[in-house]
Amino acid sequence: MERVLKGLKPEAVWGYFEEICQVPRPSKKEEKIGAWLMDFARRHDLEARQDEAGNVLMTKPATPGREGAPTVVLQAHMDMVCEKNSDTQHDFDKDPIQPYIDGEWVKAKGTTLGADDGIGMAAALAVLTSEDIRHGRVECLFTVDEETGLTGAFALQPGFFTGKMLLNLDSEDEGEMFIGCAGGIDTVVRFPYTAQATPPHKFAVKVTVKGLQGGHSGDDINKGRGNAIKILNRFLWEMNNKYGILLASFEGGNLRNAIAREASAVLVFDEALKETMRVAFNVYAGEMERVWKVTEPGIRLEMESVEVPCEVMEAGCASRLLNALYACPHGVFSMSYRMPGMVETSTNLAAVKFVENNTVLITTSQRSDVDSEKMNIAQMVASAFRLAGASVEHGEGYPGWAPNPDSPILKIAVESYESLFAQKPVVRSIHAGLECGLFLEKYPGMDMISFGPTLRGVHSPDEKVNIATVEKWWKHLVDILERVN
Repeated sequence: MERVLKGLKPEAVWGYFEEICQVPRPSKKEEKIGAWLMDFARRHDLEARQDEAGNVLMTKPATPGREGAPTVVLQAHMDMVCEKNSDTQHDFDKDPIQPYIDGEWVKAKGTTLGADDGIGMAAALAVLTSEDIRHGRVECLFTVDEETGLTGAFALQPGFFTGKMLLNLDSEDEGEMFIGCAGGIDTVVRFPYTAQATPPHKFAVKVTVKGLQGGHSGDDINKGRGNAIKILNRFLWEMNNKYGILLASFEGGNLRNAIAREASAVLVFDEALKETMRVAFNVYAGEMERVWKVTEPGIRLEMESVEVPCEVMEAGCASRLLNALYACPHGVFSMSYRMPGMVETSTNLAAVKFVENNTVLITTSQRSDVDSEKMNIAQMVASAFRLAGASVEHGEGYPGWAPNPDSPILKIAVESYESLFAQKPVVRSIHAGLECGLFLEKYPGMDMISFGPTLRGVHSPDEKVNIATVEKWWKHLVDILERVN
């Protein structure tokens, strides 16, 4: 393997991250990265085991003189969000991620980088192989499927690890330490429709919305970014309301925890409306460029003529679908009164797909650090689609993590940061979901914080990790391990 990140510091962390990039690791398909981790343990004479869910635990004994120190658990997740640009040819099941250096950042060519949470994995592996860090016993826990259901954390059995202090290496803002997170739930909609033969003398166009930033549906939901599904649906709804269009397809978004970056639809209408539709589209495209000029400067709306499809959705079904998508809330629902500046409750209209058996599959997710409000917004989404005749199912959901400002590991981490960098870190909760809430259920009394280097654009092909903050975060991690007594 030709090293493209060679020379970056700390060398061990970047070296392991680049190796991790070579191993496919989509959510729910972690077999290859799990096997790679077990082989890593064998090559480095580390004690390791893997549970039935695929979670991997590696253990390193205390260094001489530190045998009496508490065991510390370093935790990261194996899987990554697999998103790519529409013009990028990449098979996430087979192809390696291609990282490269762009100034102060490491990025990937046309895909998500997987620094969420590959960089956390790499740091844990660097601790395991280090020879110059003084630490107590270390357990490194690598979980599966964090991104699409937290199934690894759900399946974790009590007693799989022994430590009572846990450092979650899955945060995205260096200089910030997280001591709480939102809980979440998925709301999945199945909208049945009747298909009909396309009437004669029709014209068809494909309308596409692309160039949006997307991003993490928790961490980025309050940044005013556009949702391609909502932007496209608004145009379709207006055209249907004025001219009675027919809908042949609607595809947008992908993963439940990513804000939809792209969406497209094929609409069918009378040939006599060709010019009217083109003018209406141009007016709408110009308006969207003005509306999103600040937060989505790369937005592009395109219309192209396509072959008239043989079948379309029955007009009444199409109207109900477009109405429901218009009514479905998306974005921040409420801000926290207990933690000013933090989102309390949000919802993400994540994906719309035409699937088999004349069904439209609509994926949404909701988050809140108040459990009753999480269910309130989930039921609000469900109600919009039930009114349209769709069936709705809620996932199991996952718990939030209640902050503990008196945490001993937090005190150590804050003192370490102030000593190393002569400044106070920010201590707060995060609106994104972390596995910590589930760890607390399985291991009551667990003392935890979450921290990491600076990542931006996660869950999108714009994902990048700041090089300088990785070195700073690593120094902080090492110092915490040396301070735990």
